[in-house]
Amino acid sequence: MPAQSLQLSQEQRMHMVLAPQLRQSLEMLQAPALELRAMIRAELDQNPTLEEVSAETTPIEVEPTITGESEDQKSLDFRKEFEILARLDDEWKEYFFQEKENRPYTSADDERHNFLIDSITQKESLQEHLLRQLAMTELDASDRALGEVVVGSISDDGYLTTSIEDLATTAGANVAHMQDILTVVQDFDPPGVGSRDLRECLLFQLERLGKHDSLPARIVSTHLEKLAARKLQDIARILKAPVEEVESAAVFIATLDPKPGRPYSSEASPYVTPEVVVKKVDGTYLILMNDDDLPRLRISKHYRSLMNEADTGKEVRDYIQERVRSSAFLIRSIHQRQNTIYRIASEIVRVQTDFLENGVSHLRPLTMAEVAGVVGLHETTVSRAVAGKHMQTPQGVYEMKYFFTPGLRTDDGSVVSNKTVKDAIDTLVRDEDPSNPLSDQEILEILTKRGIQIARRTVAKYRIALKIAPSHMRRRYG
Repeated sequence: MPAQSLQLSQEQRMHMVLAPQLRQSLEMLQAPALELRAMIRAELDQNPTLEEVSAETTPIEVEPTITGESEDQKSLDFRKEFEILARLDDEWKEYFFQEKENRPYTSADDERHNFLIDSITQKESLQEHLLRQLAMTELDASDRALGEVVVGSISDDGYLTTSIEDLATTAGANVAHMQDILTVVQDFDPPGVGSRDLRECLLFQLERLGKHDSLPARIVSTHLEKLAARKLQDIARILKAPVEEVESAAVFIATLDPKPGRPYSSEASPYVTPEVVVKKVDGTYLILMNDDDLPRLRISKHYRSLMNEADTGKEVRDYIQERVRSSAFLIRSIHQRQNTIYRIASEIVRVQTDFLENGVSHLRPLTMAEVAGVVGLHETTVSRAVAGKHMQTPQGVYEMKYFFTPGLRTDDGSVVSNKTVKDAIDTLVRDEDPSNPLSDQEILEILTKRGIQIARRTVAKYRIALKIAPSHMRRRYG
């Protein structure tokens, strides 16, 4: 066996490492407005040279002079950084001194926005809703404890995810007694909660509506699979019922909730802050950056003065320089982020003017590579800039990436967006005769007559993406 030994060796390797500041800049570009606000707040907490000011504060004119180090090249370079910072500071404030509806932005606007954000509440979860009802029952303390075990095993959709035997074992209770506790919970609101499967869930809801002996209950009890496949004629033949009555029963069953816990989802309601607001003024579309939620930043006047004091020690001076550079980079990154988003939004508005006027049917094909070429950015930069961002338009609020879509060629040589084609398919299905729904081939023929060149499999793909069932499952009788 050869002898084992330890030794040191040197090896050169080349690999790319993102500098911390570059990584921060990319994160800020990609972050939506509310996340960016949180990032700025975090930097304010840890950087004493950075401070927030109100929109009414008069910008400070900065002409820094560094005493006692005129021959120090490092200090001279830092003086240049201060001068650049002063310009950036003023440019950044221009975003917030713009008139909004012919009036200046004030601290009262700040308070209103902060109140709006702080007022977003967490809705009651399904478990909280059930436990509140459990507390109002006449069960004793030990049975309520068993009820809490049952409630804790109910998913956010409202279904019991653990077998009654496993629950009994976990709680150290008799299976029959645990079933009694489950029966109590299944009587809670919302109807159908605590069910083991879809069939039981729908039957509970029908029972609560007094329809436990009805045709819908018979269909759910024994022919749920056929109902899902829209085999209504087979169901009518087996149950010896008219097809029209089976159709009416199917329509009624569709009004029941297959996921009773969904209205009590524990997820917070999403709050979307559009980064860009597009308004039409005197026939022209104006692009406004929505900066209302972003803190107004500047370098602290105190630390600027401290840099000019002759008795400021080298250690303190070095610390201030490091912190000020960090603050300057943050302000510069914010300025660059807003400018980048504005340039991209401007190109989107230029290309999608017909959409702004007429809606989805006039959405034009657009790729990130095309926008990148026009605004002079890399395609990945455009991708980062639009990620998670929203644009408020006269047609509604849309994610900015919504406007980037491939196209399909028409007979006249023009190109239409695939979202336009999807919208056309959705409209055709909505307007079809329920007793004779359009097949994929018939939809294809209609689109072909409109000059849209598309394959049948593409029609099927778009229909599936729109969550539209095949024609035989959309058929209605009577």
